[in-house]
Amino acid sequence: MTATTPTDVRSVQGGPRLAHTARLSFGGILRSEWIKLRSLRSTVWSYLIVAAISIGMAVLMSFSLANGMSGIDVSAAPPAEQTGLVLQSAVFGTYFGQLVAGVLGVLVISGEYTTGMIRSTLSAVPKRLPALAGKAVVLFLATLVVGIVTNLAAFGIAAAIFAGSGVQVSLFAEHVLLTLGGAALYLALVAVFALGIGTIIRSSAGGIAAVLGILLLLPTVLGLIPADWAGAAMPYLLSSAGMTMFTTIGADPATIPGPNAWQSLLVVLAWLAVSLAGAAVLLKRRDA
Repeated sequence: MTATTPTDVRSVQGGPRLAHTARLSFGGILRSEWIKLRSLRSTVWSYLIVAAISIGMAVLMSFSLANGMSGIDVSAAPPAEQTGLVLQSAVFGTYFGQLVAGVLGVLVISGEYTTGMIRSTLSAVPKRLPALAGKAVVLFLATLVVGIVTNLAAFGIAAAIFAGSGVQVSLFAEHVLLTLGGAALYLALVAVFALGIGTIIRSSAGGIAAVLGILLLLPTVLGLIPADWAGAAMPYLLSSAGMTMFTTIGADPATIPGPNAWQSLLVVLAWLAVSLAGAAVLLKRRDA
């Protein structure tokens, strides 16, 4: 009579346990998304373009204002106005940089749908929402850092140009760091907003068109409508609120036609929340 070898139950049960423990932690998701973000050529080029636009616009604005082309004698202006002119020059490029940040935000997710990599991403993160959160966190932090470094460089160049006209402005003057940081924060928020739009539309062309339409076309359309409601709605648009959140820091509330800087930040966050909420719902419901 031959003896039968009992089945090793532990080897059978070990499979599911190993599969369970092999799932990515959120830290692993962040590392994975960081590798993907920095390996994209579009990321490098987008951030280089943001830096070039910000610094280039700072140079143009500074030379124009410092040399009196705007009709302002900057050397005779009060110190607060001099600081404002330097800051205006330093953050002027943010208006154009937001477009590049928006394009990058769309490409971060739409590129995965185009190449089919999204299936691998969602297979590694079956719950899906942590993958979206990981992309948002990495994109936000990367864009924020690039924005801060770029704005500091733009301010340094602008201050040096204004110094040639007898204007001395310190980086640590009142509201300077807050304004520069606010401009960088807005760029990062726009990038994450665009990520949500790209997740919803899942197309590079469609997502970019939608984001640029919201940032550029919508304010233009409302500005052409001769109605009170259109004028009242203008400060609550994403780009309008975004500009207000850092250009009006420290300004007299009576001079601001609409929400102040902090209220405008809440408006931008509301746009962001709607974008990410729609992206989360559709990411859970739709197939890859």
